[in-house]
Amino acid sequence: MSKQSRFSLGHLMQWILPMLWLAFVWCALWGKFTLPFIVFGLMLAWLCLIVFRMPSLYISDRLNPLSALQFIGYMLWQIAVSSIELLWVAMTYRPPLRNSIVAVQLRTESDLWLTAVSHAMSLIPGSVVVEVDRLRSIIYFHVIDTHGKKDVAEFREKAHRLETMILKAVGSRAEYESIKDDDHKGRRAQISEATPDLLEERTR
Repeated sequence: MSKQSRFSLGHLMQWILPMLWLAFVWCALWGKFTLPFIVFGLMLAWLCLIVFRMPSLYISDRLNPLSALQFIGYMLWQIAVSSIELLWVAMTYRPPLRNSIVAVQLRTESDLWLTAVSHAMSLIPGSVVVEVDRLRSIIYFHVIDTHGKKDVAEFREKAHRLETMILKAVGSRAEYESIKDDDHKGRRAQISEATPDLLEERTR
């Protein structure tokens, strides 16, 4: 498939998916899924997309089932382990409890994958997103129970691994090749060293 045809397909998907969703919402609000309502809903959806133009969202045309399963398995494992760790912290709490604001530099510049990583990390107990720097692809997390650089480095490594798994599963072919090159050259370690170790510590 040529580059022009891939671009045309991606551009078409930018219109089809929102139109179908808006038409579905229109029919659901009226509680009628008859042909006239569907057609009229599509017309309204097209008009909304013309009048209220949204920024283009990159949608990958690639899916690696094995990498997707690895990502799901890793997420479930991290949720289980982190839940137990957080329960142990709550049961054995002794002040002071050291929390940190940790900056994680991602390799991707896509808003979609930036959002995916931030939401995936937020599902794992023990951390929450407090700020996102879209221009520099940096996510700031509030992380509970950190006792130094080792805990911060382990958290960053978890975020980087999740990002890698997401890009391997549904990232573009160029992003996938970039990951392989970065892993081969060991650039992830350099990125981690370039990010500030601990931006803020809070004691509670």
